[in-house]
Amino acid sequence: MAATVTDAPLHISGLDPNLFEVAVRRAATASPAGGVTATITATYRGTVPVEARLRVSVGLADADDPYWLIPGLFYGENRPADNHRLYPRFARTVDEPADPGRYVSPAWSFRADRAATPAVFVWGASGGLALAVDERSSLGLTGIGFAHEGDTAQLHADFPYREEPVSYVGSREPAAPLAQTHLWQPGERHVVELCLYRLPADRHAYAPVLRERHARSATEPLRPWVDVAEAADLAAYGLHRWHFRADPAVLLETAAFDREFNDNVRGLGDRAAMHVAWVSGIPYAHALLAHGRRRGEDDQVAAGAAVIDHICANLAPAGTFWGQWTAATGWGQSWTPVPGGLHARTLAEATLFLHRAVRAERAAGVDRAGWLAAVRSNLRVAVRNQRADGNLGSLLHAADGRVLSWAGAAGLTWVAALAEAGDLDPGFLAAARRGGDYYARFVEEEFLHGAPEDVDLAPTSEDGYAAVLAYVALWRATREPRWLALARRAADWMLTFRYSYDVHFDGHTLLAQYGFRSRGADQASPSNQHLHSYGLICLPEMVELAAATGDRHYLDRTRENLACFRQFIARADGDFNAYRGMASERYYQTACFQAKGMLLTLSHAWSVGVLLLGCEAALHLPEVDWQ
Repeated sequence: MAATVTDAPLHISGLDPNLFEVAVRRAATASPAGGVTATITATYRGTVPVEARLRVSVGLADADDPYWLIPGLFYGENRPADNHRLYPRFARTVDEPADPGRYVSPAWSFRADRAATPAVFVWGASGGLALAVDERSSLGLTGIGFAHEGDTAQLHADFPYREEPVSYVGSREPAAPLAQTHLWQPGERHVVELCLYRLPADRHAYAPVLRERHARSATEPLRPWVDVAEAADLAAYGLHRWHFRADPAVLLETAAFDREFNDNVRGLGDRAAMHVAWVSGIPYAHALLAHGRRRGEDDQVAAGAAVIDHICANLAPAGTFWGQWTAATGWGQSWTPVPGGLHARTLAEATLFLHRAVRAERAAGVDRAGWLAAVRSNLRVAVRNQRADGNLGSLLHAADGRVLSWAGAAGLTWVAALAEAGDLDPGFLAAARRGGDYYARFVEEEFLHGAPEDVDLAPTSEDGYAAVLAYVALWRATREPRWLALARRAADWMLTFRYSYDVHFDGHTLLAQYGFRSRGADQASPSNQHLHSYGLICLPEMVELAAATGDRHYLDRTRENLACFRQFIARADGDFNAYRGMASERYYQTACFQAKGMLLTLSHAWSVGVLLLGCEAALHLPEVDWQ
């Protein structure tokens, strides 16, 4: 059977037409973003109970080479063919045979809570379609997905969900397909809804759809446990108490909630390691130092400064920072398996926040000449390596600084660091412009990837943060409209990872018991399907973007982001089985790595530190109502 919604027919399957009566009704008018709501009413006329699942699908022709988007979950092909981290990948059968054992397929179906917004988009040669649903219906957890054959792309919604051809639960080895069915009783009737959008050819046409879906879901206020000032105090205490070690001065990357058995988890509780940025290091030492100065906490000032001193006093032979320090081996390379490799995003983020720390200390009347020398040294290596087309490289060699890989967009963070350092050398801003021009293609193609060290060349929310930092910095330095336009586009892409709704948690789970609301949290990546708080790293840039564009949406989503992670900062020892000031890295909103409703029982230097960074930034923006 079929019923017209816009000009695309909806197809209903999964229910035996001899046993089910199905009616489809479409709304008479479209939503402001062009969506038309379809209501499907299904009534079971059989005489004995039956298990069944309803699927609603819609096709798009002229889609020989489709581009897919499921917010937070699937971006284009999703996993470049040379990415060795295994998770779901799309491949046309004419290009690559299906291989579900390696997560390769022309068709995928997922449970809706894997998506930051439960919607699936596709673009063909001349336009696109989107299908959006609620996370749940009266039939249970909803599912969304797509399929491709020939020149036709199909989008579908399942009530309740089914995952196929396999399920990805965080392992290299696929899991058997997860699924729900509903047991229909004689005479039982259910009504489900979906919204269908016809889209122009520009892939960025997802933005108004996602805004509309967010507005539809954001009907209840978030409930942060503490205000911004208290969250800052708690995070600073936790970072200093649980992560700082004085000899040598480091911020340990993890601290176990369970202190009694910490020594019995193969060293994975208190991880005796520190990256120079990203998962530890300079950004959070800077935050601790700034908080200590604001609050008159001399021990925090001393700790933050000592960590930065330690990093700056131990540059690699190339003139950049090292990637990380470990208690076992001292200073060394990043997590890449390439011998001697240093990850560009990690180095650039350390440089960016070191320069900010230098400026903050200068404002406090303290000269940090050694820190400034490290800023210059790192940036000179970046400029020396830059290709004529503007690419700044993704992986550098620790010995001589030569570029080992040009793939992906990991070098984008150098653009932010260089743009903010234009006062040190006009050549830095010129290099930032060239880099901004080069990496614009990733923003315009809606496929940023390569920022984190641990997921190879996957698209991630962290790529979005890097792009926002870079293009807002270029706008701030130049006031050129093209950079503001790219910053806006980058922010929209970053917000595809941000949950626009509150996931339903079963009442017995920890997240349900504590009333955790997921709206405002970000999916880490299609590979790491858990919620995280790293988006707070660009809180001031998002506020600046909102002011520059006059678009309050960016401010509202940023306020949600900060409110979300003022949940689950331990207010006292024993709070959610943690210790005061601890914050988890991972909140499990779907079936990946752990059960839905759990959280990782490790406090991370970055998850505590980025909350502190966000709070300190917010406290310097008194014109914004953060409550």
